[in-house]
Amino acid sequence: MTIQEIQEEVIGEFKIFDNWIDRYNYLIKLGKNLPSIDLKDKIEDNLIKGCQVKTWFFSIFKDGKVFYNIDSESMIIKGIITLLIKILSGQKPEDIKNVDLYFIDKIGLREHFSPTRANSLFKMVSLIKESANSFFRN
Repeated sequence: MTIQEIQEEVIGEFKIFDNWIDRYNYLIKLGKNLPSIDLKDKIEDNLIKGCQVKTWFFSIFKDGKVFYNIDSESMIIKGIITLLIKILSGQKPEDIKNVDLYFIDKIGLREHFSPTRANSLFKMVSLIKESANSFFRN
């Protein structure tokens, strides 16, 4: 599936919820189902700097695609991570590098998140794009 198709799928998933409490609960449910990264990868070098809760990030490049390993101590952040991994992991670096992640606004994350959570979200998006750019071959 393309990044756009997956974003549309995510937007559709969130349309079934009438209020933000249900959306937060869904993010928590997603976070609970996200597998933790290996303890050996929960190291200082993989911590996202500037996040209020510990969040680890690293990526690998395999068969022309980028795969992300991200984990956090916060269930809501883990829910966001689940969405980002679903949409971007396993995609080509050039597609990730230039992506417009419009699903963030369409499902209301920017509007309804606290500044701290929004900061974590945009730090992850920035790292994801930087990582893809590092694997991009012109």
